[in-house]
Amino acid sequence: MLAIAIIAALILVWSAVSRPLDRRGITSALFFTAAGATVVALWPSAVDLDIDTLGAEHIAEVALCLLLFGDATRLDLATLRREAGWPARLLLIGLPLAMIAGAAAGFLLFPDLPLAAVLLLATMLAPTDAALGRKVVSDEAVPPRVRQALDVESGLNDGLAVPFFLVALTYAESAGTGGVAAAVLTNMAQQIGWGVLAAAIAGLGGGALYRAADRRGWIAHDWRYVLPLASALLAFAIASVLGGSVFIAAFVAGLAFGRVVGSHRSDVGVLAEEAGELFASATWIAFGGLALVLAGPHLTWRVVAYAVLSLTLVRMIPVALSLIRSGARIPTALFIGWFGPRGLASLVFLLIASESAFPGSDTVRTTVVVTVAASVLLHGLTSVPLVARYSAWYSARTPRGESAPAALPRPRRAQSG
Repeated sequence: MLAIAIIAALILVWSAVSRPLDRRGITSALFFTAAGATVVALWPSAVDLDIDTLGAEHIAEVALCLLLFGDATRLDLATLRREAGWPARLLLIGLPLAMIAGAAAGFLLFPDLPLAAVLLLATMLAPTDAALGRKVVSDEAVPPRVRQALDVESGLNDGLAVPFFLVALTYAESAGTGGVAAAVLTNMAQQIGWGVLAAAIAGLGGGALYRAADRRGWIAHDWRYVLPLASALLAFAIASVLGGSVFIAAFVAGLAFGRVVGSHRSDVGVLAEEAGELFASATWIAFGGLALVLAGPHLTWRVVAYAVLSLTLVRMIPVALSLIRSGARIPTALFIGWFGPRGLASLVFLLIASESAFPGSDTVRTTVVVTVAASVLLHGLTSVPLVARYSAWYSARTPRGESAPAALPRPRRAQSG
């Protein structure tokens, strides 16, 4: 009860001062992480969190899935199909290259770490966070095509990274025995296949129900946003039962739901987003408190160096390579490369991996914690100045690939009436 009271109090404080802090680049993740760390540092006995009994893993998963569903409902699927070039490059070229680059950095900095642990670390830090990058995606000073590329990439790369992560974890637990290629393909097929099936059931079914009931005036105003939230949770539950990726299920279900409801798609995911923010807030507070405990005993210069590389070269070089001959200029590639924050997906992977024992596990967990903490701080504080600098550069240039139209119908959490 004390932990719940502290979390509730911190959420109250953030809610009251969120607008002025957000304008200065102080994101909710940064605020709650710092608050959680401060509480535990000043009052160690105040919060006694057991990540198994409190179900922190599922809380983080639900938070990320709700945010992904809400974001996906805003996208115009028909338009996105015509404009899939940049997101497809980032997902199909950039993501695998980021895993390879992450593994290379691991071999360089952790020569004593087993191969399996290095591969696991690379997969855990490959996906980017849709929520942490929201300020950049929602800022209209950024060209729509750049915003769309970051939005779609962060929405889908979590789910695409899941099979690689699960195979790497199994590989680490089994001390690096063979069969990796076949396991990756099989696991990926299962994760994507069952995830898409769950999305079709919950997204298409929920969207059709919403549209039919709305036409007849059957939905009370108070429940217009509850039905999409229930659809998101249904996609999560079905994917979990079937063994598919809950992240792919949530994002694709949001796309399908938004496609079916049509003109209402810019508003329907609002409650799902707000619920996701609430769950995410609790996750970040817990992370802030646990970060000191998890990272402190095993912190080394190699861990810090890997975190720096992960947030810079390991992300930026693959992004730049994936955007060759796409029309994106060097500042755009650097901008997209930098704003690839690590967040909830990496924390979910961390919580799953924390249930397993494998050689090098302490180093892997510490590196993930330090990288996510650094990302929360650096990406939050640099969002305002770098967006201003990039938009000024873009405005002074002759439009090229960045100026192509892209569908982003609603800034996040803006709703009508």
